[in-house]
Amino acid sequence: MADRLRMVEAVRETLRAELERDDSVVVYGEDVGRAGGVFRATEGLLDAYPDRVFDSPVAEAGIVGVGVGLAATGLRPVAEIQFQSFLYQGFHQLAQHVARIRSRTRGTVTCPMTIRTPYGGGIHALELHSESFEAGFAHVPGLTVVVPASPAETAGLLTASVRSPDPVVFLEPTRLYRSFREEVPADHELPLGEARIVDSGEDLTVVAWGSMLRETLEATAELDADIEVIDPRTISPLDTETIVESVRKTGRCVVVHEAPRTSGMAGEIIARITEDAFYYLETPVERITGYDVPVPLFAREDAYLPDADRIEAGIRRVLDRN
Repeated sequence: MADRLRMVEAVRETLRAELERDDSVVVYGEDVGRAGGVFRATEGLLDAYPDRVFDSPVAEAGIVGVGVGLAATGLRPVAEIQFQSFLYQGFHQLAQHVARIRSRTRGTVTCPMTIRTPYGGGIHALELHSESFEAGFAHVPGLTVVVPASPAETAGLLTASVRSPDPVVFLEPTRLYRSFREEVPADHELPLGEARIVDSGEDLTVVAWGSMLRETLEATAELDADIEVIDPRTISPLDTETIVESVRKTGRCVVVHEAPRTSGMAGEIIARITEDAFYYLETPVERITGYDVPVPLFAREDAYLPDADRIEAGIRRVLDRN
């Protein structure tokens, strides 16, 4: 029977299930044990699995580096980084070791490691607590980059990530942690690398992920048009086929993300559409994104993040072009 869970609860129950299912799974990170994580995503796991859930020092490079050793010796580490921007301190470990062990050893050693981290804006947090760097992680060959958009998607994608033979950066949209409940099936697993068609349509394609998916659905509900909405779910590898097939059908496209505009994933998606569906386009692809500035502090963050009004206006511009 499915339970109605919030996203943060879906994270916790998925980790609990994987700890129960597989003795090689270990969960660790800053404050994940006694405190249960900064957002309480690991609350109660230490009591249930005291030998495989533990706190780490405040040292992100060490957290990621330890995972390499754990994975190389037969374990499945699931590390939590308190906020995505803190992972910058461990980026060299990601790029130099985590992502390339399979290549470096010609497949004799793999790194079945999942790195979970709260990501994105919308909670009026401090500096370095609200950034969206999915394009940076996607630029590292060997990493799978996942962004769920709902509790059920979180459970299914996190289950697949923990079970994956290769490393996954799992970005959990902070503003969605407690925003709504959804039925989450038991032992729920979704394939990595496959997009989800959230709504089908004929007039225009919108590609959006994470918290931007909910803003997009709010925007499209106000439009008198047949809009197809696609959630990539996995930023890398990107399901180009699903996106291109949709654009070939609709002839129009909008890409939405909260990361800065320059070198964001929207640019990569538009490039792939141009390569594979250029002659099907009736108008240029529009991108609706954050701005090329650091995420503003506190309430000013609301002016930075794309909202339903900005998304609706962008879709209308594309629909109105001849």
